[in-house]
Amino acid sequence: MGSSVSPSFPVPHKKLSLDIKGNKTDVVICSYDDHFLIIATQIGTMGTILHARKEEGVTIQPTFNVSVIFGKRDEPMLVACARQLIEQISSSGSSRPLVLSLGLKDHSAETLKGIVSAVIENRLW
Repeated sequence: MGSSVSPSFPVPHKKLSLDIKGNKTDVVICSYDDHFLIIATQIGTMGTILHARKEEGVTIQPTFNVSVIFGKRDEPMLVACARQLIEQISSSGSSRPLVLSLGLKDHSAETLKGIVSAVIENRLW
């Protein structure tokens, strides 16, 4: 699994390609000033786009809001993937929201687990 950080692009980002269950999966992680953008695709296009953020509240337990901006609204695994990533981002101390694009051939738990762990290994937060 190769990853590269390119200094020429104004936004810090990493690109990686990995094989998940026989599907070539390209992942791009970008760190903008006000949010993170993660694109994971097995189909060469954006796919479903989700927005995830930590709710600022008075409760001790953080709550997270995940919504589908475009694409499949009936795919709970995609929402679960976004929720796991925003929890990781938040637990590391960042309050930036996440925009997540998932263009997947395979929506299995195994595939989404592979994407989450690849993103966490290469995280920019």
